[in-house]
Amino acid sequence: MKSFSARPAFWFLALALLAFGPRTGATIVGLNQIVTPDIQPTGVLALSAQAQHTLIGNSQQLQLELGLTPRLEVAWFEGLKPNEGLFSTEFNLVQQGPNLLTVGALNWSTLGGSPQPVVEYGYYTASDDFIIGTIRVDQRNALLAGYKHVLTEKLQFSTDFQSGTGGAATVGLTWNITPSLSINPALYRMNSSPHHLLGYVVLTWNFVLWK
Repeated sequence: MKSFSARPAFWFLALALLAFGPRTGATIVGLNQIVTPDIQPTGVLALSAQAQHTLIGNSQQLQLELGLTPRLEVAWFEGLKPNEGLFSTEFNLVQQGPNLLTVGALNWSTLGGSPQPVVEYGYYTASDDFIIGTIRVDQRNALLAGYKHVLTEKLQFSTDFQSGTGGAATVGLTWNITPSLSINPALYRMNSSPHHLLGYVVLTWNFVLWK
C-alpha cells in the first residue's frame, strides 16, 4: 500500500519490536476518545493497531506511544486509509498525590495544519479516574471529560466526551488479555446530527525499551 512505501522506517521498527521487544505490564493511557493526563511509563513503548468508522477518524491506524521521562511522552499515529501521519506529545506539570495536570500538542498532521493544544486535569484513585480539560480544534475550544473505573484486575470500564461537531460521547471496556496485551472496544455516539452510533477497537502491546 502507499503508506507502506512512504514510511518504511516506521513499519520496520514496528515489526522489529513485535518480534524482539521485551514485554511489560499493560497500561491504559488514554480512554476511548480523549487523551489523558497520565504519561506512558519511562522507556515503555505501546504499539497499537486501531480500526474505527470513518466518521470517527482514520479507519485503519497504527500507533507508537513512548514515555521519554516520567513527565514527557511522544506518540506517532500512522493512518492507512487515508495515508496520514500524526505526531503528538504531552508533558506532565503536576504529579502530586491523586492530582495530575498535563499540557500537550496533539495531531500535528503530515498533511498540514497546526497541532491542537490541550490541557487536562486528572484526579486518580486506586479504582477510579476523573478527567476534565479542554482542546483547541478548528479555532474553537472543545470540552474534554472522562471517567474510568476498574471492575476487576483484567477489566476496566471507561466513558468520555468531547464537545463540538467532530466529537462524541463514548462507552467502552478495556480487557487486559495478558500482562502486556490489551484490547479496548468502544461505541461512539456522534454529537452532530444524525447522531450515529459507531464502533471502534484498538489492540495494544507494551514493550520495555529501557529501564
